[in-house]
Amino acid sequence: MDYKSIAESIISLKNADLELRDKLIQNGQLSEGYNEEMAQLHNRNAEILNDIIDSIGYPTTDKVGKEASEAAWLVIQHSIGRPDFMRKCAVLLEKAVIENKANPRSLAYLADRIAVLEGKPQLYGTQFDWDEKGALSPNLFDDVVKVNQRRESVGFNTLEEQTVIIRKQAENERQSPPEDFKIRKEEVDEWRRTVGWIK
Repeated sequence: MDYKSIAESIISLKNADLELRDKLIQNGQLSEGYNEEMAQLHNRNAEILNDIIDSIGYPTTDKVGKEASEAAWLVIQHSIGRPDFMRKCAVLLEKAVIENKANPRSLAYLADRIAVLEGKPQLYGTQFDWDEKGALSPNLFDDVVKVNQRRESVGFNTLEEQTVIIRKQAENERQSPPEDFKIRKEEVDEWRRTVGWIK
């Protein structure tokens, strides 16, 4: 198995993703809902990575190296239109983390994203969205003390510190809250139903 060329392929998927994101930031389009071009890229990347995973298993650090393993996680994290793929990868990533072949932080992010998309409380407070007051805030979570304990266990800062960082990043990227919070929430829920995250 040519793991070197597989690693390069995975990294190129990540680079294409980040290049498009940068373009949307420059054009001031990042906060205007789920961009159609980005959705297509995420789905295409998910298909390619799924084929790779079916061929070699999860792209662990011992197979493809740290950079490509983390690139694979980013592709998975952004595959929000593919619930089955994300759930499948979460199971594989959990096994890889237990075997010390992947980053536990990656699993924290992925588990949280899946929980939020399913409408469940997140465990690590890694996922943020605009709230009714127009501020970026953590999505639903159970208890701030427990969240901070879990965050500390994987080497994260506190939720309070992360909230400051996320809000500053959004400001630097010229992101803005939705004009109508209620309508945006309805649109997001409809999208989640359409792709199969919720019924």
